Amino acid sequence: MTSYLRIPVILVLAFLLASCESEPYDPDVHDVPPGDELIEYTLVWEDQFDGQAGESPDPASWTYDVGNGDNGWGNAQLEFDTARPENVSLDGSGNLRITAREESYNGFDYTSARIKTQGLFSQQYGRFEARIKLPIGQGIWPAFWLLGNGIDTVGWPQCGEIDIMEYRGQEPDQANGALHGPGYSAGAALSSSYTLSSGGFDEDFHVFAVNWTPTSITWEVDGFTYMTITPGDLPGDAEWVFDDDAFFIILNVAVGGTYVGPPDQTTEFPQTMLVDYVKVYQAD
Repeated sequence: MTSYLRIPVILVLAFLLASCESEPYDPDVHDVPPGDELIEYTLVWEDQFDGQAGESPDPASWTYDVGNGDNGWGNAQLEFDTARPENVSLDGSGNLRITAREESYNGFDYTSARIKTQGLFSQQYGRFEARIKLPIGQGIWPAFWLLGNGIDTVGWPQCGEIDIMEYRGQEPDQANGALHGPGYSAGAALSSSYTLSSGGFDEDFHVFAVNWTPTSITWEVDGFTYMTITPGDLPGDAEWVFDDDAFFIILNVAVGGTYVGPPDQTTEFPQTMLVDYVKVYQAD
């Protein structure tokens, strides 16, 4: 199935500031790149997560990271990620659910899931978007992100990472976006945040997206652009690695880790991230 989408790439800053309570990305330092005001995109890949409750996500689209990786996937995460339906399955209402649970499993106190399109689908440039309802709670760390295909050859951060959405469960009104590469990774990543004017991301679905071109990457929540990064924004002699390879998609819910800290007595389990769809568009 093919559909078409016209996406505004350049929005007036004053309109953004008046329309939402977000942390502005400094326009004096990070200029929106010149170019056409509209880019026409064609839908090239999607998953609507239709199916029976308890079914696993489509194996033609998704595979799994199982375990805890090296030092909690490099982030001191506390969960053991599984491919069990208890942690990742369809809900029967057109959503994917990734559920973090407090339980003893393979020597860990928590379980969750981390699914990816690695080896099945990847793309360089375009629009990547998902409609998601997020969980809540201290130490809960859901994310929708892209990783370069070179992860197994050149390693991280040389492969590049685009965090379309990551979120601290203890800050339910704030979603974050970030860019990682050599010289600007981990705590030095280029990042900004979007804050809801009312309520939290756990209360309803929201659309998180990036528009990625050879000259810039922009981040959106519900159609509002809140951050743009270009090669000229990199620190010092840092390398722009987002022209080197295609990237694949990852969806996960971490428990604990350096970004959010551990759960505490206020954290309730289970916690579920619901994903209505993931769509990828290519510029015409």
